[in-house]
Amino acid sequence: MFKPFSIFVGLRYTAAKRGNHFISFISLVSILGLMLGVAALILVLSVMNGFDRELRQRILGMVPHATLSPYGAKLESWQEVAAELEASPQVIATAPFVQAQGMLTYAGHVQGVLLSGIDPIHEARVSIIEDHFKEGGLEVLVAGEYNIILGDLLARYLGAQVGDKITLVLPEASVSIAGIVPRLKRFTVAGIFSVGAELDASLAYVHIEDAARVQRMLPGQVDGIRLEFTDLFQAPALVRSLARDLNRPLQVTDWTRTHGNLFQAIQLEKRMIALLLFLIVFVAAFNIVSTLVMVVTDKRADIAILRTMGATPGMIMRIFMVQGVVIGLIGTTLGTLLGIVLALTVSDLVAGIESLLGIQFLSAEVYFISYLPSQLQVNDLVTIITTALGISFFATLYPAWKASRTQPAEALRYE
Repeated sequence: MFKPFSIFVGLRYTAAKRGNHFISFISLVSILGLMLGVAALILVLSVMNGFDRELRQRILGMVPHATLSPYGAKLESWQEVAAELEASPQVIATAPFVQAQGMLTYAGHVQGVLLSGIDPIHEARVSIIEDHFKEGGLEVLVAGEYNIILGDLLARYLGAQVGDKITLVLPEASVSIAGIVPRLKRFTVAGIFSVGAELDASLAYVHIEDAARVQRMLPGQVDGIRLEFTDLFQAPALVRSLARDLNRPLQVTDWTRTHGNLFQAIQLEKRMIALLLFLIVFVAAFNIVSTLVMVVTDKRADIAILRTMGATPGMIMRIFMVQGVVIGLIGTTLGTLLGIVLALTVSDLVAGIESLLGIQFLSAEVYFISYLPSQLQVNDLVTIITTALGISFFATLYPAWKASRTQPAEALRYE
């Protein structure tokens, strides 16, 4: 079978057992360094992609993409506004809301809460909460019954369970015969949800009519309208455009104001970590350079003989480029396989370690999710493999060029 001369000799040099074991050791270090660098890049970027996915699906699935509310007043005839908004093809659904901040107390425990009054039917169209109930469901929110749905961590802090009576304390004082007292309202815990995020510790749901009565709002009034868009990242621009089209004095907010910093932080960390981990690949590339330089020095006599037999400088250069490319190809291939395996199993591995040691690495009380996510993306794989192979190729150029400059007479003078 015909093989080009440079490739044939280069592969023979790569596969041959060298007398200089130090060169072989450096070659092995180069392969291992490249393998670990590529595997680490794939694993870390997959984990960062997982955090990005969880932020979009869990956090941004629970909080509004955008909201519209009047300035310093309540929104009336919200059904008409919602109908106008849903006429836009970019709007998936809308839902009214009434919000209040206060404290929940039960059995001597006190915890701050963001109370969200919702319409169960409309809320199911704009939120993922229906898929994350541990007990109960949105159907337990019935107007006039003053039922409440708590986040899992919030219920745990209070020590409350389904069926318990808890007290809502609002930061608004009322004057009575006994003097100035805070406004209080008793609710019955009717459901518990868990999205595995920080919202589990601070969010509670009640029926929108019950929330309106607690807030002493007139029938039909709401604080605003929540919108769900087809494109999350177009939400800031779209909601402002829709607000202008409504010709009403409405206040506009979107998810970038509440959780935008977290999303940007994840994107920045992904870029910086990728940049730092690429240094591992560069270190492995320098090992390839040193390996080939030592090989060139070790093979000076062989190069001289090949030159006297008619090999051109270009052939000599390609021989050693083949060696470097083979090292890079082996290291990148092994690193890619290892990285893919780790990226696909890291969530289960970490969960197994947590179960075995009885600890939790990621607590929802500190981080916005409670487990280590991972999402392997093809474009990341292509970028990492292409970059690693490119760096390996360029690392071969100087040693190969140095080999091609070897003069036969000088190399054989002392042989």
